[in-house]
Amino acid sequence: MEETSFDSAQNGATDNPRREAVLRCAREAFVTQGYAAAKVEPIARDAGVSTATLYALFDGKAGLFSAVIDHAADEFADRVRGFDIGGGDAREQLLRFCRAYADFMGDPLVRSVFRLVISERRRFNDVANRFVERGRSDFGAVLIRILEDLVDAGGLAPIAKPSRAAGQLLGMIEHTVFFVPLVSGEDLKIRQTRAEIVEDAVETFLARYGARQG
Repeated sequence: MEETSFDSAQNGATDNPRREAVLRCAREAFVTQGYAAAKVEPIARDAGVSTATLYALFDGKAGLFSAVIDHAADEFADRVRGFDIGGGDAREQLLRFCRAYADFMGDPLVRSVFRLVISERRRFNDVANRFVERGRSDFGAVLIRILEDLVDAGGLAPIAKPSRAAGQLLGMIEHTVFFVPLVSGEDLKIRQTRAEIVEDAVETFLARYGARQG
């Protein structure tokens, strides 16, 4: 089979463009077909590589699946680090973070990866646990740092457990924006807009942790 020629300078910052192509095509196959139904040969063909090359890059189908999930976690972490929080008071910073978070969690692609992880958890428990822990640490670490900086600046009241406070704020957004569509399907219509969900969550959070005046 003739393999596609890749120019790394034109295909993003990656040490192995063929590996990147396989991961991209494998994720699409696993998401749309599930692990059991997805076949290695069509994935290799769609990625423009030989099956032998795919097996040289990954330790079989199971290794490919694990790499796909880890790669998605890395991609999601990069998106989180790219959140533009900017300056302003506590309300402004939290609104900006939560809007970015809601947009991320509301992305159908993100939900499809989470749905894939959940559906294959029995088969790939360690992979699923690693993916979930990465999500918690990546999102939580960014928000905890914001909360601690706001406390230091006097924008929030002292918070005994920033990790718990961060979880409470994220949870108010996740339930409606992420978990309800994840369970009920993408066609479900939420009565509140995403902006309204975020504003309600931030206002509720500030009612509990906002700096007291006077």
